[in-house]
Amino acid sequence: MMGLLKLAALGTLGYVGYKFYEKQKLDRNGVAFADGEPEGQFRNAGPESVGDKPRRAWNKTDEESDESFPASDPPANY
Repeated sequence: MMGLLKLAALGTLGYVGYKFYEKQKLDRNGVAFADGEPEGQFRNAGPESVGDKPRRAWNKTDEESDESFPASDPPANY
């Protein structure tokens, strides 16, 4: 009986911890948004609008590719 109570308490603690973790997530939209971006399925184009800052400076091709997303066509000067 005591083992069952311990298991129930452990399960409850895990559930409460999971719910707390879900509320603390920074990724509210399901995609990589920077702070201050509008909520929804799409974000503004450009390196300042992504949630994870780029490791290197974006070149013209990077920016044009980001601006064309989710279109399947690459930039005209690619």
